[in-house]
Amino acid sequence: MDKTFREYIEQAYNFPQGNFELKNETLVFNGIELSKMIRKYGSPLNIIVLPKIGQQIEKAKRLFNAAIQKNNYQASYKFCYCTKCNHLYPIVNEVLKNNSNIETSSEFDIDLILNLLDKKKISLTTEIIHNGFKTKNYLKKIALLQKKGFVNSIIILDNEEEIRQVKKIFTTQKVKIGLRMAIHQPKGTFYKTSRLGVPPDDILNFFETEIKNCPKVELKMFHFFIDSGINDSPYYWAEFEKAIELYCSLKASCKDLEAINIGGGFPVQNDLNFSYNYELIASKIVEKVASICDQKNINHPDIYTEFGKFTVGESSAIIFEVLAQKKQNPEEIWYIINNSLMNTIPDSWTIDEKFIVLPINKWGDNYQAVNLGGISCDQYDYYNKDAENKAIKLPVLSPNNSAPIYVGFFHTGAYQDTISGYGGVKHCLIASPKQIIIDLDKNGNLIDYIYRQEQTIGQVYTILGY
Repeated sequence: MDKTFREYIEQAYNFPQGNFELKNETLVFNGIELSKMIRKYGSPLNIIVLPKIGQQIEKAKRLFNAAIQKNNYQASYKFCYCTKCNHLYPIVNEVLKNNSNIETSSEFDIDLILNLLDKKKISLTTEIIHNGFKTKNYLKKIALLQKKGFVNSIIILDNEEEIRQVKKIFTTQKVKIGLRMAIHQPKGTFYKTSRLGVPPDDILNFFETEIKNCPKVELKMFHFFIDSGINDSPYYWAEFEKAIELYCSLKASCKDLEAINIGGGFPVQNDLNFSYNYELIASKIVEKVASICDQKNINHPDIYTEFGKFTVGESSAIIFEVLAQKKQNPEEIWYIINNSLMNTIPDSWTIDEKFIVLPINKWGDNYQAVNLGGISCDQYDYYNKDAENKAIKLPVLSPNNSAPIYVGFFHTGAYQDTISGYGGVKHCLIASPKQIIIDLDKNGNLIDYIYRQEQTIGQVYTILGY
């Protein structure tokens, strides 16, 4: 191919854009010159840009508050962060700097909440939304939060049995609860109704028989969640409207009910052709809630969102070096990178998640279509298509590897460390990459530091008991 990689990108996409720009034919991500990071720290490298997290939180607040004003909405917006997306302390700390509430999903999250309280990162008035299946230990730990003085802790009931456990465990204190509606799955999925939540046809009867006359609980929140996140599709809006109408029916019998919680968040960019009208969608959400409530003569509820992926996804990148090229046949060229893709970016093979893949250097060189392979012995340790189902394009590797190519996977901040188990045992005992934190100093200047060194084989063997 005669075109340079830069010419290919600029002709195929609107570039520079968003979090990406070029400087001296090398890539800049969220204001960070990645070639400098590689020279300083080597590779593989996991980079986390903390200021981006605050920008995303402020963006969500700005979008919904603008929609509230536009639609003359008579209640408020509350932002929550889903800790399961990334539990790393610098990330959670950055989230809390931006006045976020917290969503938990298991009993182990409660220990995290108590730790944050000890560190004075949250207060007893911080709103804590408890999702997930409620084991007895989970509920007991939530009760411990209440005994410590948390006044805005809300248990979202995932099934009808949980209310019976709540009544047994919370014997001396009145507890705030929410109800999660199970949504009907779209056509083509292998089950008809989500396993999460109470079936919508059962909710009103469940409220009347188990909640309405129970002095131990007060129903404060109605929870709506779709796995695919918020998208502008007829299916999404049909399920959303069904949820708001059900909220109105509950509210007519429950004076304590005052909030709708929208789980499943805004998407993050996974392709250079990514298009999503955040302003339109936020406005549409607020408008639909207001319209249905007005029709039913119901007061507007506070709107909560649980944004995890949107909050942290675009803050991170993972950088690899291309070690070698393999040409298995005339049509297939492999670039082998210096780590394992299935270990480090597990969503790429477990759920076929797509990420933005770009070279860090050599943008002025010719390019070719390649498959990316990791150094493990597993056939699934590869990546070969972008979100548009196009082949991965990267600069041509120099003869004898005299000038290495560095390649980045971008917007990897949500779930990858959590699912891969950073610092644990990985397939083929391949080490977790070094983690670099990018932050602002007290004068507002970008600084970088090593948060975790690359995992050593000694650490792995210790876990394994050798």
